[in-house]
Amino acid sequence: MTAQPQATSAAFLLTVLGRRVREDVEQALRPTGYTLRHLSALGHLKREPGMSYSELGRRSGVTAQSVQATVRRLEERGAVERRTDPGRGLTAELHLTATGEDLLEAGRNAYARADAVLERVLGAQAHRDLTAALLTALSGYPGR
Repeated sequence: MTAQPQATSAAFLLTVLGRRVREDVEQALRPTGYTLRHLSALGHLKREPGMSYSELGRRSGVTAQSVQATVRRLEERGAVERRTDPGRGLTAELHLTATGEDLLEAGRNAYARADAVLERVLGAQAHRDLTAALLTALSGYPGR
């Protein structure tokens, strides 16, 4: 039998808080018609323009098929452009557009609002300490 997580477990609390923050950010994005999955794809393409579907899927932790559906939606909305001809077996070169940049700004604003809530609840110094601790944990926590 697996032990139940305790309310004082850091991992459990991060999971619960992460879910709440994610819900707030997704709600803030809802009027744009985009989701965190779209925002994630755009963020990866901002950092590394020209990425292929396969690489974008690896970075996002989803299948190439799933990322294709995400990118197709982004292309339809004018947030991403493909600079190679479509075709089976060809590597797509994907780039952000001005619309994609605007969406990333909407995402930054949504996260800034969530950060403001955290800072209000914790206080400025505790918020800075939490941010530093999370960066340390992320840098040392084994990735996929």
